[in-house]
Amino acid sequence: MPFVFIPFFLSLLVNFGCQSHEQRVFEPSPKRELRGVWIATVDNIDWPRRGDYDPASQQQHFRAILDVHQTTGLNAVFVQVRDAADAYYARGTEPWSEWLTGQQGRAPEPFYDPLEFMIQEAHGRGLEFHAWLNLNRAVFKGATSIAPDHISRSRPEWMLSYDGMKLFNMGLPEVRQYITDVVVGIVRNYDVDGIHFDDYFYPYQVPGQVLHDERTFRAYGAGFTKIEDWRRHNVDLLIQQISEGIRTEKRYVKFGISPFGIWKNRSQRDPDGSETRGGQTSYYHLYADTRRWVQEGWVDYIAPQVYFHNGHKLAPYQPLVNWWLANCPKRHLYIGQGAYRVGSADSGWQNLSELPGQVRFNRHNPGVGGTIFFSSKSLTNNLGGFQDTLRADLYRLPALVPPMLWKDSIAPNPPRRLSAIPDKQIVSLNWESPQLAADGGTAQYYVVYRFEAGREENLENSANILAIRRQNEPMFTDEKVRSGIRYVYIVTAFDRLHNESSALARVEVGVE
Repeated sequence: MPFVFIPFFLSLLVNFGCQSHEQRVFEPSPKRELRGVWIATVDNIDWPRRGDYDPASQQQHFRAILDVHQTTGLNAVFVQVRDAADAYYARGTEPWSEWLTGQQGRAPEPFYDPLEFMIQEAHGRGLEFHAWLNLNRAVFKGATSIAPDHISRSRPEWMLSYDGMKLFNMGLPEVRQYITDVVVGIVRNYDVDGIHFDDYFYPYQVPGQVLHDERTFRAYGAGFTKIEDWRRHNVDLLIQQISEGIRTEKRYVKFGISPFGIWKNRSQRDPDGSETRGGQTSYYHLYADTRRWVQEGWVDYIAPQVYFHNGHKLAPYQPLVNWWLANCPKRHLYIGQGAYRVGSADSGWQNLSELPGQVRFNRHNPGVGGTIFFSSKSLTNNLGGFQDTLRADLYRLPALVPPMLWKDSIAPNPPRRLSAIPDKQIVSLNWESPQLAADGGTAQYYVVYRFEAGREENLENSANILAIRRQNEPMFTDEKVRSGIRYVYIVTAFDRLHNESSALARVEVGVE
């Protein structure tokens, strides 16, 4: 279906009247900032509710979740649509998830396509929708049902058993092709803005457990003397293959990964590692060379899970973020932040200013492009009052998703024939959609800026954003004007990848 990006921000209107001297003075927030949240479906963490198999109830619940995040000021959701070689969507080959319908392989009744529904609801609120898939898991630990046609039954030779789970054997070329085909199928069949993987590649190591893929190593490990290097190579091949598949199918779809926060520890005599000590790492334990994926440009963004507070003895927050800043020069860096830990038993999280402080630290480093919070219910439940802090302070002003110039650097043309008609205490704005850009792109949404005549017309200050309008609504009524003031309105167009047009659509009007 065609993409319709429909922005939000509290009835599409932001009032920036003068604050009284008694009101708090807030730090400015960036105009460009990803504000995301993970909505986990595995084991019914966030959605749907455990035991709720009624489609109407599921839909109502999902709408309510999005409404909360919209009001909070988020601009992207990362929704888990593949938990364990299963599906929350109809147009695919894997069976329906047991956490959706109570039994793996059972379709929703009455029928609906959750992924199509969720994308429409997200876009209808101006939220980017990233389809989040688990990559390595075939059978979840404690799974209560496995469909007869599940891949673990039809292809048992593709499976590795580990810690009560069945995992895909990524050393097999046909496994890597199968996973790539699943991803490309979603990109082909659904209007997603991005494909997203979490931190599971090879499994987190469990004492007493051994991953038995020696036979596969003997068959496919030519050129490698160490099985560990071969495993990393397998994951590299898969990431590169998926990246190419997405780009070939739909170039505008983003590809991102949220790995475990630590790539390597410098304390392990590795000078390239971060100032962290001990514990498992992506490189040595999950066999995921996450830094390389950024450097090679195989991913469009990386969102390391830095779920640590600043006083953490082994992995303090700020030094770890600084390491990622130094090692992510070519692609977007977002920080995965552990909202679920606010107020937990760990003394570092008892301080309710810890997480807001982390957001402010990110903003003081231009290389950090935003935040993704885990998980949704931590915000919707207002854990530790953090959602209140976002609404009243950190996300008080709107933010636009950062552009990805390596995917699309051509801005849309500006809107045409902008007019402003004053009528007592309102000003009615109207404009026409722009002509097609050189690459055929057009406006997916519009941003309306307002200034008092004679003052600096700074489009980079988010406090000057008056409204964000949907693609098919080229109009706005400003009801927050004052008599005797002349106003300047500027309307710019944004394309799907958030490139902004020039500010040629400008009009000045006085209010009597």
